[in-house]
Amino acid sequence: MRDTSAERLIHEITSQLSLYGIACTERQASLLARHLRLVIEKNKVINLTRIVDPLEAVCLHIVDSLLPLASDVFVLGSSDFFLDMGTGAGFPGIPLGVMTEAHGMLVDSVGKKVEAVDEFTSRLGLSKLHTRHARLEDLACEMRSSQDMVCARAVAQTNVLIEYATPFLKMGGHLVIEKGRPAPEEIDAALHAGDICGLTLVSRESFELPQHLGHREILFFEKVKPSRIALPRKVGEAKRRPLGIA
Repeated sequence: MRDTSAERLIHEITSQLSLYGIACTERQASLLARHLRLVIEKNKVINLTRIVDPLEAVCLHIVDSLLPLASDVFVLGSSDFFLDMGTGAGFPGIPLGVMTEAHGMLVDSVGKKVEAVDEFTSRLGLSKLHTRHARLEDLACEMRSSQDMVCARAVAQTNVLIEYATPFLKMGGHLVIEKGRPAPEEIDAALHAGDICGLTLVSRESFELPQHLGHREILFFEKVKPSRIALPRKVGEAKRRPLGIA
């Protein structure tokens, strides 16, 4: 049986993050490990993740969530605000909150997942992280131009994510999207959608996860000008009539 004690998880978190030059204190690693354990325990009653092996989850949840920190483009400080689109079990929002101490809004359209993440942040004492059960199009009207960063892990096509994120971002703010191997057609559509929405691609960086668990590409977009169309559009329009597709 593999050793999945708290000490082993903390060691795995710090050692795997160090492969990418990401420094992690023992306190941070302890919080990240506790989050994993809470997710795995809650997963017994609510379907939050298919990854239930703690050591595999270190790589596919924690390290995967924090790969953007390995980039020089990533800037998020303790006084900044970020929004996690489609947080699921709290990834990447909780790990980002732990590592940066920024103010975070973790959003999901599934109420039970939001309730679980709210419980996690409370038990971990992460008072700067908050949750919302909402559709992004509705929430954008309330939180317009309020975020320094918006992040997402492959919850939709990149051009759709650009449309969702744009109204939340301050001018100069960044959208950070993590993908596996996006097809050239997806990138082309994203670039066209970005031009419509006022976002430009400032960096595209590739990483390999430890233990041959996958390839990741991190796309960094910056909001550089106002959108050419009124956003948000009506609920569902971003997927029914996606921007950037001829």
